Amino acid sequence: MIPDISKIRKDFPILDQIVNGKPLIYFDNAATSQRPVQVVERVNEFSLRSNGNIHRATHSMANRTTEAFESGREVVRKYLNAAEAAEVIFTHGTTESINMVAFSFGEAFISEGDEVIVTEMEHHANIVPWQMMCERKGAILKVLPFSEEGELHIGLLDSLITGKTRILAVAHVSNTLGTINPLAEIIAKAHQKNVPVLIDGAQGAPHFRIDVQALDCDFYAFSGHKLYGPTGIGVLYGKRKWLDRMPPYLGGGEMIDRVTFAKTTYNELPYKFEAGTPHYVGAIGLAAAIEYLHNNDIQSLIQYEHDLLTEATYKLKQIEGLRIYGEAPLKTGVISFNIAGIHPFDLGTLLDQMGIAVRTGRLCADPVMDHFGVENMVRASFAFYNTSGEIEAFYRALIRLKGMF
Repeated sequence: MIPDISKIRKDFPILDQIVNGKPLIYFDNAATSQRPVQVVERVNEFSLRSNGNIHRATHSMANRTTEAFESGREVVRKYLNAAEAAEVIFTHGTTESINMVAFSFGEAFISEGDEVIVTEMEHHANIVPWQMMCERKGAILKVLPFSEEGELHIGLLDSLITGKTRILAVAHVSNTLGTINPLAEIIAKAHQKNVPVLIDGAQGAPHFRIDVQALDCDFYAFSGHKLYGPTGIGVLYGKRKWLDRMPPYLGGGEMIDRVTFAKTTYNELPYKFEAGTPHYVGAIGLAAAIEYLHNNDIQSLIQYEHDLLTEATYKLKQIEGLRIYGEAPLKTGVISFNIAGIHPFDLGTLLDQMGIAVRTGRLCADPVMDHFGVENMVRASFAFYNTSGEIEAFYRALIRLKGMF
C-alpha cells in the first residue's frame, strides 16, 4: 500500500515553512529527523501536568512519571523485541551507549594484548570510544575495510578474528555511504568464534523493523532524535549475560543498592547503568515516536523511502561531474556526493539559499573521507515525509548551480 504522504506531512508542521524565500526541503534526516506533533504534544502534556522525579518518592506526581517512564521502556522493548525490559537501558544517545559498552565491557573482559574489531566505514562514535579503551587497557584495534562500492570485505573476517578478539563493533547502516551491512552474516562469523557483536543502530533503527533476538546481536545502540523523537535520549540494548557481568559506567544515585564508606553494592538491571536522574521526558517522547511509527504501515514507509532513494540516485547520476560515494546494492536513503569544480561548502550554502537543507563536511567519518581521498562531501538523506517533487527540485537546483560554476 502506498502511504498517504500528504497526510503524513501534516503531522510535521515544521516542514511547511519558507526558508530564504523558498519552500523548505529538508534533506538532512541522517543528522536529525523532524518530530511529529504527536511527539511534541505528548512531551508538552507531560511537562505541564505530570512532571516529578522517578523512582524516588511516593507522591502522585512521581508515581505518574515513574509509570510513564517504565511504560516507555516497555515500548522500546517491544520495538526491539528484547527478551526483557531489563535489557533496555536509557542513555543520552548512541554515542553514550557505545561509550558505556566500550568502558564497562572493556573493564570486565579486555586485557593487554586483546583485540577489538571495528570497520573502516564507522562513525567516529563507533571508533573513538574503542580507541580510548584500547589505549587504557593496552589492547589492539583492528579494522575491517570496505570496497569502492561501499561494501565491507566480509570474507576478511575469517582471518581478522583471532583467539584474542574480544568484541566486534559495526554500523547497521553507514551514515556516509548508506550501505546496509549484512549483520546476520557478520554476527554468525563472530559468534562462531565466541566474539560478541555491538551494532551501531543510529541509522538503522529509523529505517527498519529491528529484532535483536532474531539478529542475535549482543548490543544494539540507537538515538531518539534520528527516530522522530527528542534529542538527548537514546537506548542501549544488551544481552543480560553481558550486562550482569559488566561494572557500572557512572556512579551516583539510582544505580546503587546500598552505600557505605566501606563498600557500595549496585542496583539490579537496568538501573545499574542509569545513574542520576534520567532524561525521563525524553524517554516518554521516544516512546511516543515509536508509537507514531506503529500507527502507520511501517513496511510501506520503508518501501517508500527506498523508492525515493532509487529516484534520487537515478536523477543525480544524470549530472555530469557528479560522483556518488557508496553504491552498494543494499542502501538506505543516503546519498553522499561531490560535483567536480564545486567546493562542498559552497554547494551546501547555495542550496540553503534555495531552501534545501543538506549536510556538508567530513560527516563524522574521517576514515571514509581518507578512503576516497576527499576532504569533504555533500550528503542528502531522506525520510518518509520527503517527496518525489522535492527530489525533482533538488535535481534542478544542482543543475542550476553547476551551470553557475
